[in-house]
Amino acid sequence: MTEPEAARGLTSAEARRRLVASAPHALAPLHGIPGLRAFLMRFDSWLTLILLLAAAVSAASGDTVSAGIIVGIVVLSAALDYANTYRSEKAVALLLARVRITAAVRRDGSVQEIPFAEIVPGDVALLKAGDLVPADGSVIEAKDFFMNESSLTGESFPREAAPGDACYLGASVVTGTAVMLVDKVGTETRYGSITAALEAREAPTEFDRSIKEFSALVARVTFILVAAIFVVLALVRHEFIESLLFAAALAVGLTPELLPMIITLNLTKGSLAMAKRGVIVKRLSAIQNFGSIDILATDKTGTLTEDRITLVRTVDMSGKDDAEVFRLAYLTTAFHSRLETPIDVAIREHGSPDIAAYRKVDEIPFDYERKRDSMVVARGDEHLLIAKGAPEEIIRDCATLGESSVPFSDEMKRQALTEYEKLSSGGFRVLAVATKAVEAKEQYEKDDEQELVFAGFAAFLDPPKASATDALARMRAYGIAVKILTGDNAAVTLRIAHDIGLPETEAVEGAALAAMSDAEVAKVVEERAIFVRLLPEQKRRIIMALQANGHVVGYLGDGVNDAPSLAAADVGISVENAVDVARATADLILLRKSLADLVEGVIEGRRTFANTLKYMMMDLSSNFGNMFSMAAASIVLPFLPMRSTQILLGNLLYDGSQMALPFDTVDDEDMIRPRKISIPFLRRFMIYFGLISSVFDITTFVVLALVFHLAGSAFQTGWFLESIATQTFVIYITRTRKMPFIESAPAKILIASTLGTVLVAWAIVWSPWAALFAFVAPSALLALTILGITIAYLMAVEIGRRHFYARLSAAA
Repeated sequence: MTEPEAARGLTSAEARRRLVASAPHALAPLHGIPGLRAFLMRFDSWLTLILLLAAAVSAASGDTVSAGIIVGIVVLSAALDYANTYRSEKAVALLLARVRITAAVRRDGSVQEIPFAEIVPGDVALLKAGDLVPADGSVIEAKDFFMNESSLTGESFPREAAPGDACYLGASVVTGTAVMLVDKVGTETRYGSITAALEAREAPTEFDRSIKEFSALVARVTFILVAAIFVVLALVRHEFIESLLFAAALAVGLTPELLPMIITLNLTKGSLAMAKRGVIVKRLSAIQNFGSIDILATDKTGTLTEDRITLVRTVDMSGKDDAEVFRLAYLTTAFHSRLETPIDVAIREHGSPDIAAYRKVDEIPFDYERKRDSMVVARGDEHLLIAKGAPEEIIRDCATLGESSVPFSDEMKRQALTEYEKLSSGGFRVLAVATKAVEAKEQYEKDDEQELVFAGFAAFLDPPKASATDALARMRAYGIAVKILTGDNAAVTLRIAHDIGLPETEAVEGAALAAMSDAEVAKVVEERAIFVRLLPEQKRRIIMALQANGHVVGYLGDGVNDAPSLAAADVGISVENAVDVARATADLILLRKSLADLVEGVIEGRRTFANTLKYMMMDLSSNFGNMFSMAAASIVLPFLPMRSTQILLGNLLYDGSQMALPFDTVDDEDMIRPRKISIPFLRRFMIYFGLISSVFDITTFVVLALVFHLAGSAFQTGWFLESIATQTFVIYITRTRKMPFIESAPAKILIASTLGTVLVAWAIVWSPWAALFAFVAPSALLALTILGITIAYLMAVEIGRRHFYARLSAAA
């Protein structure tokens, strides 16, 4: 591409044409809006296919009414699922648009911010410190351009790129500026191929594994029960199609097919509620993990402190004010091309010394191995390297003191370290400044940072947040411990911890952590809450050790070097003004860097989890009991206890009532501690409450057959009324461990949906459409009897619930 073409970039029309051409190589979006294909996927369940096949056979044999009803119910159920999922996905997409990552490209001769997904081959992208490289391509212009490619190569030290060098999607810009020509996008990039491999191996979350186990439990129960019923009915009644339809409808009744939609609705509601509290959810499934976190790992800056750093003093090694130290520090800030930090802002706002005689020659970017950055400036023919960074590292590499060239003896180094510790214990964040006269050359390396001349210290203050103490107390109340993982020193970190109420008197240094075995690290992460002078990989090691100990860990970070920790944590959390790589890696984005917002997000996550668990518990109790009773009755009775169309109708109405569950209230006790799905608990719950349900089902059978002498359609109608009432109203009791309505009231929308469902179901029985489902209008006495059985059932479940949880508490 010629220089004029690079200056203009692509036209919008050409970019649109290339976007269409490159669409097959686009990386999969985080969330997609469902279309026709998504709607058709609602029919890929083997149960649905069996029902549709059986309906087709029924139609072919002349029973078009039953076939039409079955197809209508299946399509209506799929449409209901699709519509709710569509609304949820659309809401999430609108939220994600608020935090999407863009790149600056030249289009139509001007610079425009374009979403990553719209970058095409041939685009000319402009890169600066803090940006993510948006695609694979080549550098055509560069100035002090260093990239961190650790996500691709594992190498932590930044790589400098010059015109003609390659750059890759996934790398982040550490310092400098560049112009690149895009060559490959999406799956054709190096990062795209790595991402595909990672996605193929992506480990499911604990919630995902629990749902899978739950589904496997239901599948086993359903398969055994339904297969046995189908075989028995087919052999005894010799009516293959009717037996197949009944067995398939029974399977539908047993299967919690609404669970994916309930989860989606819960997560979407949670994401919208969290957005109102300043938390944008990038990955919906992270909400469940967010509610489960019991440890939050974070740097102190901006989270526990005000993130308003000010330069208070510049002093020599004896603690005397020294303006020359400030001038040197100012030079490192005035000419840098990296991402501006709060330290840079603090130095610049402290004053503006005369530096007109200086010009920039080169810079060596910061990295966590050296814990410093350096600037090379020239005044006339003299070249001066100025290093600024961690005092321990700077002091170690100094050989002389000041312009006098006095040897920097071990005694002097101890004196300098004493002054540093004195400043740190006073709550100051301290950087050391040193210089070195160097020979003129085009490029300088980290090896040039030896034999330095010590100048002095710059002392900064970042006061603790006024709200941090209350936020930490609230986090402890909700069972969340805070771990501080910082690159700062022990003295200043412990001082801030003391000021905000963290009862810690010791900190673990990164150097000590590096010498520990994995077993020792696993122990120390439980015993200590403050870790200082950490490298990025050490933060990641701490997070993984906590996870191996059984904790669910959230990590809050906003810098380039936070990306590994954000990726390793169960929940990666960043902020809206974070660098691109941090926002891209995070699961959640805070619009404000606030612990209070985090706590609200955790509470919302726990509310989402609790309402999901309610559906699972209810489905396994009365629903399982009803279907089990129906299966048993089908073998004993000379007729089917309920027709397949009646089962499907009841299931559709019941599913509709449960769509209000995501909006239900949740008891405080269910949110005070992180919770996990326990399959053994759910299995016991299913058996215990399923048996109670079956006892009352059998009671209903006896009343219908022996008291009212009903058979066929009349019997089926009576049991339909009892079944829909008991399995719908039982949510009032299973949703809480407290006294229903008195100590724990369900949400009004849940009351309305459940009551409305039962009223609609009962109304159908007396409606002109009753004949379509082979219903027979019952007598008033029968209706009152069924209502009495329902009330007795609910009272029995309430007594059983108290006994169940009492035994559970005693066994704990």
